[in-house]
Amino acid sequence: MYAAVLTKYGPPDVLAWSEVDTPEPGPGQIRIRVLAAGVGPTDLKIRRGALQRVFPLPPLAVPGFEAAGAVDALGPAVTGVAVGDEVAALLPSLGGYAQYALASSWTAKPAAVSWADAAALPASAEAAVGVLRQLRVAPGETLLVLGGGGSVGLIATQLALSQGVTVFSATGPRDQDLARELGAIPVPYGPDLLSQVHAHVGKVDAVLDAAGKGGLGDAVDLAGGPARVITLADEHAADHGIAFSAPTPDRALDALDQTMPLLASGALRLRDQRVLPLREAAHAHQLLDTGQAHEKLILTTE
Repeated sequence: MYAAVLTKYGPPDVLAWSEVDTPEPGPGQIRIRVLAAGVGPTDLKIRRGALQRVFPLPPLAVPGFEAAGAVDALGPAVTGVAVGDEVAALLPSLGGYAQYALASSWTAKPAAVSWADAAALPASAEAAVGVLRQLRVAPGETLLVLGGGGSVGLIATQLALSQGVTVFSATGPRDQDLARELGAIPVPYGPDLLSQVHAHVGKVDAVLDAAGKGGLGDAVDLAGGPARVITLADEHAADHGIAFSAPTPDRALDALDQTMPLLASGALRLRDQRVLPLREAAHAHQLLDTGQAHEKLILTTE
């Protein structure tokens, strides 16, 4: 098979389109013929070498944590799924930027969900569901989402709103109308963050930082301390006594099962997407590195 592989750590051009061995599914695994794969911010950090301690890479490693496609083969002891079934999956150990990928947990893709949407959902849904649980957000409480216009922030905002939570969504100017349309209260990033939130409420009960672009000091002030503040992306979390929560498939195994029906029914909205051929994975990384892509990037094999 062919895949976009990491030849070494570095800039986007270390991703090379190369022929590699087709993986064989082990016990409890399925092999997916990938039709679409999501590109996430963790992929970029892995490529740069920023997460070497967490994700030490073997030679010719294939990036990508989320994929959607048709089941191609079943490993031993796999039940409840058949070859040809259409699924989406959060992959256990990279591998999405390839014609075939292995998955240990998956969710059926409804016919109403496009391949691009199915590939855009897994990692963001897992992060949103998992962190909302870690924050113990409850009906009647207030939540501040930093990065409310991003893939995780949008899902977390909608899930929290559906649970009767008041959501303040910190976004850039281009996403404020969307936050308002979803039912959140938009607030701008920057020095006015505190005053904008204070104009509506004295404090918030919890803060989810899905962007990693600063503002953690203000978040702690607004939440009355760091206990219910979690970041997914800010490397300075420890400086503020804040928990850093890295997305893992073990944190919210049911996230896809919970969110896929919402996506199929139109009750869940995803970030806008831009689709590129899988062999252009390096170009996708370059677009994100240089800030030329505001959309969620999806790589397709067809």
